[in-house]
Amino acid sequence: MPSASVPPVPSGGDTADRGRASSAGSSAASSSYWPVPLVRAVPLLVTAAVVTFSRDHSPFVGLVSFGVAALVGGLLLAVGVLLRLDDRSSRTLQVVQGVTTVVAGAVALAASSAGLAFFVALVSGWALVAGALELVAGLRRRGRSPLARDWISVGVLTLALGVVFLVVPLDYAQPLGGVEQIEGELTSSTVLVGVLGAWAAVVGVFLVIAGLSLRWQTDAGHGAAGHDAAGHGGAGHSTAGHDAAGRTDAGPAGRRTSTTTDSSIDPTSDEGQHA
Repeated sequence: MPSASVPPVPSGGDTADRGRASSAGSSAASSSYWPVPLVRAVPLLVTAAVVTFSRDHSPFVGLVSFGVAALVGGLLLAVGVLLRLDDRSSRTLQVVQGVTTVVAGAVALAASSAGLAFFVALVSGWALVAGALELVAGLRRRGRSPLARDWISVGVLTLALGVVFLVVPLDYAQPLGGVEQIEGELTSSTVLVGVLGAWAAVVGVFLVIAGLSLRWQTDAGHGAAGHDAAGHGGAGHSTAGHDAAGRTDAGPAGRRTSTTTDSSIDPTSDEGQHA
């Protein structure tokens, strides 16, 4: 009589493997985004270098530096998320952020001679909007994507830039002097352009680290996936071979038992005739 087949009960190892596979799939979907932070970092680091090594911290230099960085960075962000980001809601927020940044950069270049008040209004307004968009994108994906932490961090730093630009008084001016009696004065323009350069340096370095971290996660995920596949394949072949060997060993024994039983009740056997 054929025995009823019992469906296999998933073991704890199988459940853990499925959990790791799901996590690896989420990481793999996010890891394709790794070039976007790297390309975003390039115009920011260039801006930081220009501001650092420039003696002129006038509003004109600030507007031109911000305009070029925003125009290039916003374009790279918008194109990058369209090509590399799968999540629709996050992609929409990032595209809006990219377009907003491109518009702000174009306005800064077009009105580069507008003066300090315009420089403060433009940069602070852009920073509050762009920072809020990136922060919201990160909060929406928190706990579900490794990109969330990077977006939250950059969003907070950008919001901080906007707040600093609003806090520094436009008429701020202090003579340098000091022990070395340096001539000149520290103005709000000098402070704000320097803050812009410092923000660009910090965010640029952070984006480089974020992009490289995602790239390394991709390599590690591919190696772990290959190792798990090899392990499951070897275990499957071993189990199948063991079952086949069991069936082969049991086959002749079963046939011998059946033959012995049949002969014991065969009426034509010698014992039956003597009886």
